[in-house]
Amino acid sequence: MTGPSNSPASGPPDDHPVPQTGQHTDRGADDQAVIDNRSRLRQRWHRATDDFRHQLAYIDALPQLTLLGLVSGILAALVIVALRLLIELPLTLALPGGPENFEGLARHWYFLLPALGGIVIGLGMQALHKRHLAISVSHVLQRLHNYQGRLPLVNICVQFVGAVLSLLSGQSVGREGPAVHLGAGVASQLGQWLKLPNNSLRTLVGCGVAAAISASFNTPMAGVIFAMEVVLMEYTITGFIPIILASVTGAVVTRIVFGPESALPVADIHLLSLLELPYVAVAGLVIAACASLYIHLILGFNRLKQYPIALRLGAAGILTGCIGFFVPQILGLGYDTVAAAINGEFGLILLLLIIAGKLFATAASVGLGMPGGLIGPSLMMGAGIGGAMGLLGNMLFPGDAANMGFYVLLGMAAMMGAVLNAPLAALMAILELTYNPNIIFPSMLIIVVSCVATRQLAHRDGIFVALLEANGSAINAGPAKQILSRVGVRSVMNTAFLTCQKQINYDEAHRLLSKQPLWLVVEELGKKKYLLRASDLANYLEWVNNPEQPNEKILGLEEAIDLTRIPGQRFQLLPIHQEANLYEAQLLLQQKTADAIYVERTTGPLHSPVMGIITRDTINNYYQI
Repeated sequence: MTGPSNSPASGPPDDHPVPQTGQHTDRGADDQAVIDNRSRLRQRWHRATDDFRHQLAYIDALPQLTLLGLVSGILAALVIVALRLLIELPLTLALPGGPENFEGLARHWYFLLPALGGIVIGLGMQALHKRHLAISVSHVLQRLHNYQGRLPLVNICVQFVGAVLSLLSGQSVGREGPAVHLGAGVASQLGQWLKLPNNSLRTLVGCGVAAAISASFNTPMAGVIFAMEVVLMEYTITGFIPIILASVTGAVVTRIVFGPESALPVADIHLLSLLELPYVAVAGLVIAACASLYIHLILGFNRLKQYPIALRLGAAGILTGCIGFFVPQILGLGYDTVAAAINGEFGLILLLLIIAGKLFATAASVGLGMPGGLIGPSLMMGAGIGGAMGLLGNMLFPGDAANMGFYVLLGMAAMMGAVLNAPLAALMAILELTYNPNIIFPSMLIIVVSCVATRQLAHRDGIFVALLEANGSAINAGPAKQILSRVGVRSVMNTAFLTCQKQINYDEAHRLLSKQPLWLVVEELGKKKYLLRASDLANYLEWVNNPEQPNEKILGLEEAIDLTRIPGQRFQLLPIHQEANLYEAQLLLQQKTADAIYVERTTGPLHSPVMGIITRDTINNYYQI
């Protein structure tokens, strides 16, 4: 036998096998199958996400909102942890004795650090567009109540960087205000990325705020109350559950990183005698006077907003440096100063200097636009006022008044409640910060007195609302708006409609009516859409084909019927995006003096853009229910 030939005529060598018949065809079929599978998966994903968005349009979408609350709580907490680490780690390395001990610096840095910091921050923000300079809690309130909770990404980034630089340079501001903006912003960006309906964005923003406060203070319950009382300005069961979960998530994340310790561990201090209650009420009046002065000073400095931001922030930094040169305790967050006041380490004169310096420096910084918060400084000022009242009490009633630390805690709660107009949030914050239930009863009294007196003296509902009103951005948080804002248009739209052209024949008209629609959406090519009741078309057909009707003829099968001319009431339809809520729909109808809108489909070019119909009566009936 002869071996295999290597000649070309005998075929290719063994390492180059001849392709089998149909091999390319099979491979092409496999590739096509993969493409088809991917296409089906994409279609299923789009259907699933669209169903998820549709479910969120309903007012009782609790499971979906709870899931989103968990996700937004994690994201917000991670951002706040990053903020705290970027502030605390450099300060721990730079400051002797801890990240808040600015008093340990050389004396010339008391002035130079905040002054240079204010100049640098001002020059950086001067390079930005004016619309990107809107930050802080007031900005969150404005975007939530006037822009359906859509917070811009650039403003969030400005707030993050600005807060880090402000606190690193020892400005007299807090981190809690920026934390609220960052938490709300992260949650809002999540909702915008997922293209969620606007009614669910409200709850999502509340979740971000609660998680941010919880992660910043380590106070989960206060985070929930703050979100509901200050930001959302409403209490609903559907909102409570996801916000509670988000706040708990924020607390878990921050405790993993920073530990479970409270910011203000205190001994078991309590009210010694009920006879002290009148003095506690007097302390509430003193705090109300200081809170009113604080609010008026912030609004006074805010009137200088017409000047360039670089000039304003440079001036705020220099002013803080001048005050800090003589009273360095006002620099930075000041929690070490609060702890020292609780332990009774300050005399009356020094406490008064700290109160005056912190009040003026913070009012100037916040009013002039420094990217920091005012909640932390409010707590510090309250601690100083309470400490001073405690010292005076012990001077007037030696042995019969509670110690200084007791009044420090009362002052913190009262000042926070009075400035923010958030009595319940202040009460919960001081309880969680101290883990001392003995503080609840007297705190309730002093908070009520300070909040009522502040509203009478300042004639304001709280500093954040006051700043919005001063800047011409008042919010409408009335009951009608709150009810309608919680409902997506997709949950109430009427889908019993058919779409048709302006002109149809008799046979087409009967085909339409046989499907028993409630409405007919009449489309003119390249023109506006009109809404016509199907019953009007049915009445017209019956009328013109009535043989007893004089001077009328029976319609032929091919004769055109102009739906814009037959008797009946027609509404010009205006489009509204499918993410809108019912309040936006009502606002559109009022602004355009229209009676009906259609929910516009943004996906599926082969489908009609009309998803559903909403009339003015639909909104009125929902509100009445």
